[in-house]
Amino acid sequence: MTAPRAQIARAEVLCRERGVRLTDQRRRVLEILCAAGRPVGAYEIMDAMREGPRVVAPPTVYRALEFLLEQGLIHKIESLHAFVGCDHPEHPHSSEFLICLECGGVAELKDDAVERSLESVTRESGFRPRRRVVEVMGTCAQCAHKEECARKEEADRSPGPVD
Repeated sequence: MTAPRAQIARAEVLCRERGVRLTDQRRRVLEILCAAGRPVGAYEIMDAMREGPRVVAPPTVYRALEFLLEQGLIHKIESLHAFVGCDHPEHPHSSEFLICLECGGVAELKDDAVERSLESVTRESGFRPRRRVVEVMGTCAQCAHKEECARKEEADRSPGPVD
């Protein structure tokens, strides 16, 4: 995942190039998402923004999220109803995620073969997608390793077969 400061700097450049404004509110929402390093829901964003000098209403957060989504600066994790910063917002792309059900971690993928496949299938069927999101739920390598270690420890503690 890209460092939060780099994501914000890249967002500023992209917004300037596109002729759109990254307002203070929009920037703050993006900062919260990038700093979290995990999917964050709208109400959690609102709570984080309340820590500042001004009270923030839900429509403000939702408008900022909508803008950031439109600009490709963030992604919505549909199954979690949460948002994450985009690692490569320079160009439109489908969203492909590996979501760990154990730790809640999310890894964004950029697989051209998956993108081409989705494009081909939708084109052939005449379907016009608004957003393409692939979410794979499972267990990340770190959590799988922890589970394996825990199983081995448990097996080592268990008494052996009795003769």
